[in-house]
Amino acid sequence: MGAMLGMGAAFMPLQFCAAPKKKEGDLDQPVKSTLSAFGIQLYSVKEDMAVDAQATMRSLAGFGYQQFEGFDGGKGILWGMQPAEFKSLLSEIGTTMVASHANVFENLEAQAAQAAEVGMKYLICPWIGPQKSLDDYKKKANEFNQIGEKLKSFGLRFAYHNHDYTFVNQEGSIPQDILMDNTDPELVDFEMDIYWVHVANAKPAEYLAKYPGRFRLCHLKDAESGTGDPHQRGVLLGAGEIPYADLIKQSKAIGMEYFIVEQERFPSGTPMEAAETNAKYLSALQY
Repeated sequence: MGAMLGMGAAFMPLQFCAAPKKKEGDLDQPVKSTLSAFGIQLYSVKEDMAVDAQATMRSLAGFGYQQFEGFDGGKGILWGMQPAEFKSLLSEIGTTMVASHANVFENLEAQAAQAAEVGMKYLICPWIGPQKSLDDYKKKANEFNQIGEKLKSFGLRFAYHNHDYTFVNQEGSIPQDILMDNTDPELVDFEMDIYWVHVANAKPAEYLAKYPGRFRLCHLKDAESGTGDPHQRGVLLGAGEIPYADLIKQSKAIGMEYFIVEQERFPSGTPMEAAETNAKYLSALQY
């Protein structure tokens, strides 16, 4: 009897054995991702860094930041520490020092040697100021190429960090285009400060697509809606109008490697509280 039942099942019409059809609306949802690592520009907590750099960096690591981007707060790019001491701290708290903003026009070799010794990948020019003419921007682009060539010998990359002024029309052109078009991709990368592009009424997504692979780092900070003073529109991540989930997904697909929080305006709370809130936001953000 059991054998007959088995044979009957074997010859049962296929429609009775087939898996049930999916109903409309049951389509597979795309799998979303979260950032496996993100960093913070230490300028965001500059007052705390000035008081106790090591304690501040330990606290930031506790918030979930795995990467740091530094700046020269008056004690050099290693905050008065020797390279061995600095490396030991990073190892202890489980972080890496991806880059530092620096005055790349002075003492470049000495800074490059320190950066290379602690494992940085970049020295970044954070500011050149509005230039008087497009020719002046071309001259800066040529300087960038020269700096990139020098840093290459130390195993480092050079990058330029934008503000809003390079996205404001000048003599019928966008100065940022001049910098992009006159620098050698083998020597010069760029760090997009997404906030400054946004408040300059440019489109971060469109500009990233225009120059795929040139922006390897970015600054994440949000902007409240409106057209007021661009220096006064900064808010915590997720509290503004910049679509970071979409931008992160797009930029990762075309070469962005480092996502670095920078907070310069604090509508409420302390800089360290803002750093913790921003870390929680990025840890949970799906794209």
